[in-house]
Amino acid sequence: MQGILVFASIMATLGLQILLESVRQLVSKAHNLELTGTKRQWVVGIMISVTIVKLGLMFYCRLFENGIVRAYAKDHLFDVITNAIGLVAAILATLVVWWIDPAGAILLALYTMKSWSSTVLENVNILVGKTASPDYLQKLTYLCWNHHSEIRLIDTVKAYAFGSHYFAEVDIVLPADMPLQSAHDIGESLQNKLESLPEIERAFVHLDYEVSHRPEHSKNE
Repeated sequence: MQGILVFASIMATLGLQILLESVRQLVSKAHNLELTGTKRQWVVGIMISVTIVKLGLMFYCRLFENGIVRAYAKDHLFDVITNAIGLVAAILATLVVWWIDPAGAILLALYTMKSWSSTVLENVNILVGKTASPDYLQKLTYLCWNHHSEIRLIDTVKAYAFGSHYFAEVDIVLPADMPLQSAHDIGESLQNKLESLPEIERAFVHLDYEVSHRPEHSKNE
């Protein structure tokens, strides 16, 4: 996950650099783009071939659930879009007017910054332990409540982001006179059930017989 964050940060910074260079070219009217004849045919052929390959890799990477592979899919989609816009802008700049090329580069830079900045924010939220959505917490609560008939109450259900998965914490209330072995078996089986979910990396099940939790975690102790 840290690798995705670093890569996305570099790509967003690269977009800013392209933006500044493109604006400089527009202001100074400096251009030396020459794309004619055989050279144009080679460039067009290579760019189209690369774009087709990238498009195929994007669809292939989307078949996987792994976060790293999903990041590769996004990178391939980014390459498809930037190659297409860059190629069209370069051809139009040689056929119509020169400033279309830096203008196209500005569009690509803005897209790069927006796309990868959103990736940075998304992964920062994951790294700081963003909580799961209310719908997913409701799903976990329903699963816990229907796990065993002896469960009297679901005290707490939490799920925090851990990479592309979650750490789950659950507090359940059992009868006060229940034998330790029975309580242990219920808690362990619930833990195994939670960890069998594809989104859960680890689950922690706390057993209790009441919900006041006194004097747990008291600052006066």
